[in-house]
Amino acid sequence: MLSVSEALDRAQLMCDAATKAGADAADALYYCNAATSVSMRLGQLEDVERSESQDISLRVFVGQRSASVSTGDMDEGELAKLVDRCVAMAREAPEDIYAGLAPADLLFKGEAPDLDLDDGSEADPQALREAALAAEEAARAIDGVTNSEGGSASHSRTRFALVTSHGFAGGYGSSGHSLSASVIAGEGAAMQRDYGWHSAHHLADLENADEIGARAGMRAVARLNPGKAPGGKVPVILDPRVGSSIVGHLLSAIAGPAVARGTSFLLGKEDQPLFDSSIVIRDEPHRPRGLRSRAFDGEGLPTAARDIVMNGRISGWLLDTASAKQLGLQPTGHASRGGGASGVSASNLHLAPGSVTREALMADIKRGVLVTELIGQGVNPVTGDYSRGASGFLIEDGAIAGPVAEFTVAGNLIDMFAALIPADDLEFRHGTNVPTLRIDGMTVASS
Repeated sequence: MLSVSEALDRAQLMCDAATKAGADAADALYYCNAATSVSMRLGQLEDVERSESQDISLRVFVGQRSASVSTGDMDEGELAKLVDRCVAMAREAPEDIYAGLAPADLLFKGEAPDLDLDDGSEADPQALREAALAAEEAARAIDGVTNSEGGSASHSRTRFALVTSHGFAGGYGSSGHSLSASVIAGEGAAMQRDYGWHSAHHLADLENADEIGARAGMRAVARLNPGKAPGGKVPVILDPRVGSSIVGHLLSAIAGPAVARGTSFLLGKEDQPLFDSSIVIRDEPHRPRGLRSRAFDGEGLPTAARDIVMNGRISGWLLDTASAKQLGLQPTGHASRGGGASGVSASNLHLAPGSVTREALMADIKRGVLVTELIGQGVNPVTGDYSRGASGFLIEDGAIAGPVAEFTVAGNLIDMFAALIPADDLEFRHGTNVPTLRIDGMTVASS
């Protein structure tokens, strides 16, 4: 695997080659990954995988025309052909008045902060095997677990480098560790499955295998013999592992490209209170060891912490350069890059905790549901209409009464945002973290 400086050199060569071939401007993104994963099932080794990949993406601009290409072939001759082909493609592309690199005066400058994303570890297949086995054994030890889909452990190293023809060059490396277990409880048609997992940049931050496995086993057993959910408009409690999707729908609605296209259900509502005034949703790109931490975005602009919701209102759109130009605004440092044009993404997000416990949040619920799994993609980004399959647990007289399955929860995201109440149990485990959430007035229907 290349070092970060070598990755930067490779991206710089591609960028320089593009301008020499006739491009007015260009940027090049280099990404490489080396990963090892081990899977155990029923106590036996099931699979060992080792993968190494590298990819370079080139974007060129000829006037207001642009084209993008990407390849994993690092042969010098093939890369030279790729550059020529990309410039030729750009010359034939339609004009786009919003195309172009990020403004030079806004580019990230200076030394990037150390976000501590790489623990310097190397893959140890034997240690991965032992961790995967321990997670599966802990899950299978739970009374009521009858079968296993396995335990898995993985290790990865990545390198990322971005270079632009107008003066930006930045890169970083990271390590990754993950551990999971998935098991089945019950017999025959009554079987239920569930899982536990965790991932972290540093092995020292990874949750214990016994805890991950035990959680998977207990979740699967708890789902046995589900009944029917109550129908009608009832209070809905969202477990943190599904509640984060609500933040995801908000992000999609405030992403610059959707706003510029006129396909966001929040158009015209940017100045209105959407949530209770106590709700805060924060983007923290510089959090040490954060799963989505980054010092600069996919166009070379600096990132900064930001409350995307404060006092119950959104603080503005999340913009890359193209959508900012379309809207007559400045880019916000939220561009993301893959193999082509930039998109928009946030970094480490969390919804701030409330002031009551999870138990207190549901204490006054006579009859409702706790949702622990959501199924399907039934969300309309233009209208905000929401309808998804779900499973979870019945709430009766403020307490969990038993599992329920095969029901839908429906509403509109505007109404859901307004009704949202957080508990105080926020934990930082994923890229997007939320506490337990309560939303009153959603429509629940059993299949």
